[in-house]
Amino acid sequence: MHDNFPSDYTVCLDWQWADWQAHYQRLIETDLNADTIVTWLKAWDIVVRMNSEVRWRLELQADLDTTNEIAEKTFTNFIESIVPEVDKATFILNKKLVASGLAPAALKIPMRLIEAQIKLFNEENLPILTQLSDADMRYRKLRGSQTVAWDGEEITLNRLRAVFEEPDRERREKAWHLLQECISQDREKIDEIWRDMMQLRKQIYQNAGLETYRDYRWLELGRFDYSPEDALSFVEAIEKTIVPVAKRLREDALSELGYDSLRPWDLGLFSHEIVFDLKGRPPLKPYDKMGDFIATSETIFNQVDTELGSFFRTMKEEKLLDLDNRKGKAPGGYCTMFPYSKRPFIFMNAVETAGDVTTLLHEAGHAFHVFSMSRQEYIWQWDFDMIPIEFAEVGSMAMELLATPYLTKDKGGYFTPEEVVRYRSDHLKGIVFALPYMAVVVAFQHWIYTNHDMATDATKCDEKWVELWNRFIPGVDWSGYEEKMCNRWRLQGHIYGSPFYYIEYALAQLGAVQVWANSLDDEKSAIAAYKQALNLGGTATLPQLFEAAGAKLAFDTETLQKVVDLINRTLAELES
Repeated sequence: MHDNFPSDYTVCLDWQWADWQAHYQRLIETDLNADTIVTWLKAWDIVVRMNSEVRWRLELQADLDTTNEIAEKTFTNFIESIVPEVDKATFILNKKLVASGLAPAALKIPMRLIEAQIKLFNEENLPILTQLSDADMRYRKLRGSQTVAWDGEEITLNRLRAVFEEPDRERREKAWHLLQECISQDREKIDEIWRDMMQLRKQIYQNAGLETYRDYRWLELGRFDYSPEDALSFVEAIEKTIVPVAKRLREDALSELGYDSLRPWDLGLFSHEIVFDLKGRPPLKPYDKMGDFIATSETIFNQVDTELGSFFRTMKEEKLLDLDNRKGKAPGGYCTMFPYSKRPFIFMNAVETAGDVTTLLHEAGHAFHVFSMSRQEYIWQWDFDMIPIEFAEVGSMAMELLATPYLTKDKGGYFTPEEVVRYRSDHLKGIVFALPYMAVVVAFQHWIYTNHDMATDATKCDEKWVELWNRFIPGVDWSGYEEKMCNRWRLQGHIYGSPFYYIEYALAQLGAVQVWANSLDDEKSAIAAYKQALNLGGTATLPQLFEAAGAKLAFDTETLQKVVDLINRTLAELES
């Protein structure tokens, strides 16, 4: 059906809509029947995969260097002139498939999201969605440009993160004030972007005929297996089971340090977890050179599972890793995918800290997911936009834990036996500290989008943020700096660019710890189940994916308590 379709993605990077249109039009005009459905789906699959690959490659180029005006212009052109037309054509093709009644059984689960996309589609929203993407780019570009002067050089906020792992309290405090000053200087610009985004999102959900943006986003994300109420129940379960443990850990740290109180600069760059060593030891430094970091990581993955190790080796050989931090690079870390090439790509901002290890293990889990599920027949069965994100994060968070037996240098890893005890203890405590923070972000976003007009005013968001922070992260003395607490939500890119993306992390952490618990009993079987679940892609429901991995999707205190108990036992073993 597409005899003249390119086999090389580079040919399509400069395509305009006219170049894509002929291929979409041919699909629209094809008569669907029992004889043509398979050929038609495969032809559509090729076009979707190529279009997605071009989009993600262009976005990646813009993120790799936010000062590259050509890359930014090229990506902006794609978003503004091609994406709306593709969305229109996709709407027609989705309707054509549903109306035919010929969708194969293999697409039974993906059809739920395809039908949701039909329901949400409104042509009036296409230019608004483009404006929303532009606003997100403004946010990311602003964040990528933020630097501070430290130790005689200009460094990024990501690189400043390493200072908070130092035992020197005066240096941490100085770094914290520099961070706050940097964010405060840009606060008006950030708040302007926020107002623009909120106004655009209001138009979107109203045009779709829905009561709130939460309703819109729930359908858009394909959350068919749990409700907003379930998410808020999980937040309450975190408050009952995890918050007391995190509070105790902070109290124990305060006692050991001998401080009068814990101040924000005692709790890391983002002020919710302790990341420096309580005994005053220097920060862990897992590697000196990027090449060593990559080589060591490959060794570890080979020991977890030889197939997973081969996936990482492919990424290294095909240059699908950009891990170092540099000025002008967008903040954060993620794994994107190139669907036509059936390859993942890991984007990171490594600064030679132990946190880099966790981030790479995490993103590699996503990458292994891409390799595994891309064996499915159709893109709708394995695209990250089509699978439950809650389980995608199980794939990444479980890898953080499954790799822990192989982190010592005698097994080719990063650390001495003493250092790995520190790393594992910090990592498990990090899970405890992170879950209450996740609860803050989840509850915050639910409040925002059920109080849309009020929350368009950033100062009202500030008030709610402070309320939630004090509720879920008690025991930190912000006296004299209460206003600076509100800078934290402005640093959280998900709140701006990926609304309602955070419950995924909390639910996935629950699943990941269960997978890890299984590995403590039978490592080989646990990893086999983990891999089998990754292979399923989006061909199963969210509860079924959890079950395939040997876990249970739940929102209750009882299941969370089991997680807490295992972490507490392991911490006691490590600390003894």
